[in-house]
Amino acid sequence: MTTQSRPRREALGRSALRRRLLRTIRGLAVLAGCLPSAAAACDLCAIYTATEVQQGRTGFRISVAEQFTYFGTTRDFGKAVTDADDEEMKSSITQFVLGYNFTETIGAQLNVPFISRHFKRFEGEELVDDDETGFGDISLIGTFVPFRWVGTDSVIRTSIMAGIKLPTGRTGRLREELEAVEDDTTVPDFPDVPGRGLPGFPPAVSTSTGTSVSNHGTGGDNESALHGHDIALGSGSVDGVFGARLFGSWKRLYAAGFVQYFVRSQGRFNYQYANELLWRFGPGVFLALDDVALGRGYTLNLAAVFSGETKGKDTISGIDLDDTAYTGLYLGPQTIFTWGESLQISLAGELPVEQKNTAVQLVPDYRIFGAFTWRF
Repeated sequence: MTTQSRPRREALGRSALRRRLLRTIRGLAVLAGCLPSAAAACDLCAIYTATEVQQGRTGFRISVAEQFTYFGTTRDFGKAVTDADDEEMKSSITQFVLGYNFTETIGAQLNVPFISRHFKRFEGEELVDDDETGFGDISLIGTFVPFRWVGTDSVIRTSIMAGIKLPTGRTGRLREELEAVEDDTTVPDFPDVPGRGLPGFPPAVSTSTGTSVSNHGTGGDNESALHGHDIALGSGSVDGVFGARLFGSWKRLYAAGFVQYFVRSQGRFNYQYANELLWRFGPGVFLALDDVALGRGYTLNLAAVFSGETKGKDTISGIDLDDTAYTGLYLGPQTIFTWGESLQISLAGELPVEQKNTAVQLVPDYRIFGAFTWRF
């Protein structure tokens, strides 16, 4: 019995080994024939997952974003003032964001900024080293995804947003703008009291030379290029925030961008910041894609980003302030890393390629952005 079963077991073992080997060969042949398609599908899945980190999944997310801007160049009506190299400002804005998606297309988020501005500027004859630090104006924003599409090699996603900015930041620095003068016209000073605007402030002030006031912050023999409206942590106004985002990819190539528009109202000291338009867009490429790494998948991409901002002249009770309008165009690289649908880390740097301003202003030399997002 034993001598008969051993050859049989050996034959059965050799037969099983042959079947296993044939299955392996067939599997390798199928994999070889389908490898390009499989890789493309994996890439597409990873790319789509990367777009879902901030949108598309229900539940909470938290973000911390940092924007550091160095202001070191003085410009007079767009022309650099070469001998004005003493004034500077280092501005850090840290945004804490709590978001929640009620559905795959509808969400809301609360933005709480913490601002730190360290600066040197002339106040009369003296170059003063000072800072302004604290929480800024918070924003409550709703988001909606009107369209998204996933094809064989492509992903397209759009979203729109709308919300309000609330007057929670300190506005004391705006008091300096009340010292704006032109000829014999003076904007009166008022106590720094809470509230939108100030009772008793005249609706308009006319001058013999027009309704535009050139205000250079602190006055004195040395004209300052850094003004109260540049330093203030808040506006004292309730403002509207509107925007849209677009993402489109084809295989490993993609393009992304957003636009935001701020509608300003009159705030503290009857000061009204001008409406402002911001945008950012550019092409990019996914350098690394893995749909199953660490059980969750990751992406790493690199993009060339072109951005800009433009605003008109601020006003005090209807009077234009000449030293407040600005348009800047910036260019720089951006890299983003995502891990599954939970984590996104981004880093970007920008240099100005074109700057236009009115009167004398201190303008940015460079900007650095970083952000961390975790979705639960």
